Amino acid sequence: MGLNRLKVVLAEQKRTGKWLAETLGKNEATVFRWCANVSQPSLETLFEIEKALNVDVRELLISTKNDKG
Repeated sequence: MGLNRLKVVLAEQKRTGKWLAETLGKNEATVFRWCANVSQPSLETLFEIEKALNVDVRELLISTKNDKG
């Protein structure tokens, strides 16, 4: 199971991994691995992504909390 929703958020904003890679100064293959949940960005990078996409960092993450009381 993946830990991030980066691919979903990029699609919602009609942005590409290539755009994000260029914006962050990262390798496009690295961003692809994040989108595929093969690897995860660092916490510092997550906050850079948050700024680039103008979203709350929590929107980039999949909750692991069990909401059943």
